[in-house]
Amino acid sequence: MINVTKTFLPPQEEYNAILKSAWDTGWMTNRGVLVQELEAKLKTYLGISNIIATTNGTLPLQIAIKALGLTGEIITTPFSYVATTSSIVWEGCKPVFVDIDPEYLTIDETKIEAAITAKTSAILATHVFGNPCAIEAIEVIAKRHDLKVVYDAAHCFGVTYNGQSIFNYGNVSTCSFHATKLFHTGEGGALFAKDETLHNKFFYHHNFGHDGPEAFQGIGINAKMSEPQAAMGLAVLPYMGEILEERKHIAETYNAAFKDTTLKLFKIREGARWNYSYYPVVFKDEAELLRVKAALNQAAIFPRRYFYPSLNTLDYVESVSCPVSESVASRVLCLPLYHGLQPLEVKLITKIILDTL
Repeated sequence: MINVTKTFLPPQEEYNAILKSAWDTGWMTNRGVLVQELEAKLKTYLGISNIIATTNGTLPLQIAIKALGLTGEIITTPFSYVATTSSIVWEGCKPVFVDIDPEYLTIDETKIEAAITAKTSAILATHVFGNPCAIEAIEVIAKRHDLKVVYDAAHCFGVTYNGQSIFNYGNVSTCSFHATKLFHTGEGGALFAKDETLHNKFFYHHNFGHDGPEAFQGIGINAKMSEPQAAMGLAVLPYMGEILEERKHIAETYNAAFKDTTLKLFKIREGARWNYSYYPVVFKDEAELLRVKAALNQAAIFPRRYFYPSLNTLDYVESVSCPVSESVASRVLCLPLYHGLQPLEVKLITKIILDTL
């Protein structure tokens, strides 16, 4: 069976050796030495000044909305994972959907200003499949209207834009370290803010507001990463070069196979160094997608309709028309892409798709 992704697992003995320090001390959570070590190593690896490791990738979005004091309406994209929208609603704000760019699949920056009202407090945009948004244009709009910018960068581990980490942009960036992601801690995530005051606010928010064992700095929640999670991250991190190189080779093989077909391939924004986190293809219509998906499933190959459905169609949001997102969501399929996917398996996937087309 070939799934859309497969968790990279480092040698178990290496993970156990790292975890032993937690075992020896009995310090399993509450920001132990492994969490602190992982944060320090990720700062160096990513080229960032601040990071807060968290227990998953959704809580950072919710903490960002809370810490920034966002209220009313938040402009966002309909083409993302559901956590982007659900976090806005969960924190008592209203998502206002702006359609996406048909080439880059990120929020269409040319349509943002028309959606701004007196109730708008922020723009929450997703760097889709690791592809950066139109960062400069969004920054100009945000400054003009005094809005905060939050980037859902769940897919962006290792991505750079104009020579620096994608996490350095916006007021806040978040990332997911879920087991399906490029870099993972089993389950986990992170918050990034260059501003020290905001970073400190996030820090208190992610640990119940604790300022030492008996004092508090405002309201908080429990979003702390555990030591077993951090140990996994520390065990995976040394393999990132190998993981990226193998994924790049698979993506390039797909590119070569599909270059003369009717499939629409992923376009990376100029200035970005991509991380090969996903391999989406867009079919001419949903019927063609379903035929290809069925043929792959018949061979025990399971791509994923991701992102589907378009989030503006969820039953707990105000329904608005986003024709580009709705069209792309009905036609996009992410193909298997992971470390360990064998050349013969890639060849089989491409053959089935080409034969079906």
